[in-house]
Amino acid sequence: MKRASRAAGAEDEAGAVPKALRVLEEVASRRHPLAVSEIAATLDLPPPTAHRIVTMLERLGFLGREPGRRRVIEGERLVRLGLDTLQAAAGSGTRHAILATLAARTGESCNLGVVADGQVVYIDRVESQWPLGLRFEAGSRVPLHCTAIGKLMLSQMPEEMLESHLAGGGLARYTTGTITDAKRLRAELARIRRQGYSIDNQEFMSGVVCLAVPVAGPRDGRVCAGLAISAAQARVTLAGVKRYLPDLREAAGRIARELAGEAVVGSKEKAEAKRPG
Repeated sequence: MKRASRAAGAEDEAGAVPKALRVLEEVASRRHPLAVSEIAATLDLPPPTAHRIVTMLERLGFLGREPGRRRVIEGERLVRLGLDTLQAAAGSGTRHAILATLAARTGESCNLGVVADGQVVYIDRVESQWPLGLRFEAGSRVPLHCTAIGKLMLSQMPEEMLESHLAGGGLARYTTGTITDAKRLRAELARIRRQGYSIDNQEFMSGVVCLAVPVAGPRDGRVCAGLAISAAQARVTLAGVKRYLPDLREAAGRIARELAGEAVVGSKEKAEAKRPG
């Protein structure tokens, strides 16, 4: 009897793992916090099971609760796991090969970034070969409101999230070009949504101009990241950077397909991806 009880317990524990992973995937893929009842209904789980799994994952730090409410959001450990996984692949693989090709074509530094903890985190980057290259690394963090990728991601946020960010007083001035007025920033974000790309005209760093385009997510096609090129204005004007918009959009599309699991690079790029350094 004890042996049968242990076997049943082991089977229940093993079955809980895929259910927990499905809950994590569901929370991570949504753009808004979820009620436990929504998770249960979407994943066809009994409500008590969904509550038990969410409570366990919350205790472990993989899930959290929206401030002032009971809806479920990503926990710090889940966010960190995702970032660590993405950054571990920086410098190798298909995604990096696409960035390397774009950098070679444009002659400028290329960045792939996502939003985490109210900032842009570069999950991959290829530096230009120019002496005045911008020295950042994968894992570097930059502000949202005054960078090309940051403003692009802000423009895609649900109104509630955007309002929360703007109300947090995070519009610090970095240069004379930084937009620090919420009304002006909202107008800028509306323009970005209309035109489908974002610029940083020396708003974060004096003498540096950037251009960013969205990368569609693999599950629902919504924007999950931004792809940008950065250049020293002493070498390239903002108008000059904009001529690379078609190249950026092509690369962003290839990264989106790579995230979705499709083969998007040729043999030459695969060889470059495997090359040390």
